Amino acid sequence: MSLRNQIKDDIKTAMKAKDTAKRDALRLLDSAMKQIEVDERKTLSDNDVLAIIAKQVKQRNDSAVQYKDAGRHDLLEKELAEIAVFEAYLPQQLSDDALHDAIKEIIAQTGATTMKDMGKVMGAAKSKIGHVADGKRINACVKTLLG
Repeated sequence: MSLRNQIKDDIKTAMKAKDTAKRDALRLLDSAMKQIEVDERKTLSDNDVLAIIAKQVKQRNDSAVQYKDAGRHDLLEKELAEIAVFEAYLPQQLSDDALHDAIKEIIAQTGATTMKDMGKVMGAAKSKIGHVADGKRINACVKTLLG
C-alpha cells in the first residue's frame, strides 16, 4: 500500500474513532498533497509524499518556536500534536554516529576536501539520506567534517 493510501485510510480510521486532532492534521497533510498534484500535474510517489510530510513538519516546528516565543501555549500544543502525527509517517531518523559515517562516505565519494566543496556534498547527502536526517543535522555534520 502506498503512503498516500495509508494516510487516506488513517483519516477514515480517525473519523470513525472521533479523533478530531489526528483527523484534522491528516486532512491538512492530504490537502497539501492534493495541492502539489494539481499544481505540478503529477501523481505523487512515496518519496514525494515523504518530502511533503518533512516540509510540513519543518513548517510546524518553525511555527511552534514562534508560538513559544509569543507565549501562545494553546497554539504551541496544537502544532506539537500535528508534528507527532506527521512524524509517524516519516522513516526513523539516523543516529548521530550513523549520520557521521554516512557523511564521511559521501565526502569520500565526492572527493570533497574543503568547505568550498560543501555544496557538492550537501547535494549528494540530501539525495541519499535526506529523508532519514534533517537538513540542519546534515549541514552541521558536513561543516564539522570539512571544517
